[in-house]
Amino acid sequence: MSRRARVTPAEAGLPDGGARRRTPGLRREEVAVLAGVGASWYQWLEQGRDISVSPQVLDSVARVLRLGDAERRHLYVLAGLNPPAPRLTPERQDMSEGLRRLIDTWMPYPAHIMDLYYNCVMYNDAAAVVLGMRPGTTQNCLIDFFTDPLYRSRSKSWESNARSVVAQFRAASFARPDDEGYRAVLEQASAASEEFRALWAERDIEDAGQIRKELDHPLVGLLCVEATAMKVPARPDLTIVLHTPLEEAGTAAKLEWLASPEGRRGTMYPVAG
Repeated sequence: MSRRARVTPAEAGLPDGGARRRTPGLRREEVAVLAGVGASWYQWLEQGRDISVSPQVLDSVARVLRLGDAERRHLYVLAGLNPPAPRLTPERQDMSEGLRRLIDTWMPYPAHIMDLYYNCVMYNDAAAVVLGMRPGTTQNCLIDFFTDPLYRSRSKSWESNARSVVAQFRAASFARPDDEGYRAVLEQASAASEEFRALWAERDIEDAGQIRKELDHPLVGLLCVEATAMKVPARPDLTIVLHTPLEEAGTAAKLEWLASPEGRRGTMYPVAG
């Protein structure tokens, strides 16, 4: 009712007749006509009665009431249906400055952001120093995991993590089966790595979450971190990956040193691995 009251007849393309209306915004009957449903059915919907509801009809109602994406998904929940995936709204398409501040604030710990297809959108200085993220690689986190010799030389947990990396990519790609972007990454990874092809053939599925990483850094030795993948509700096409130091091997202190002026000077010189 509150959302119906926000939409004027003129905004909905209806004549107001010049008469004063008792009901602010649209009447139930007008919403029903514009959405292509029966007036009684729409009244029952507002009253929360136990009626049959389809996603197509809810989308029609959401269109007439000019619901935002969050409101549309909330309508699905109220109707007892699984909400659709969030949409990327134009006004939130560019959040680069805020996301850059976020991962830079995570210093001295590594953090990066990737899109739906695992392409790296941005990374902080610690990700460059610790994980070897840099220009000159494919800038795709899945493909670089299998093909970047620098990362492979540092990762002590590569074999144990590889299965999860592939299983998580399969879960993400199978949620969008007709998406050409996933298909392109799959073809590139398959062409570049026999190990990837073997793991893909096992058909494992795993939700993104946390992965333990052990890295042998040429300046400070063993680093133990926990990578946590988090979605951004306002940018459903992006995933933030934050690396948190674990208690082993004095990892937090080592990461702090690598980010210090002395540590930064050390990373300026060529080192093995």
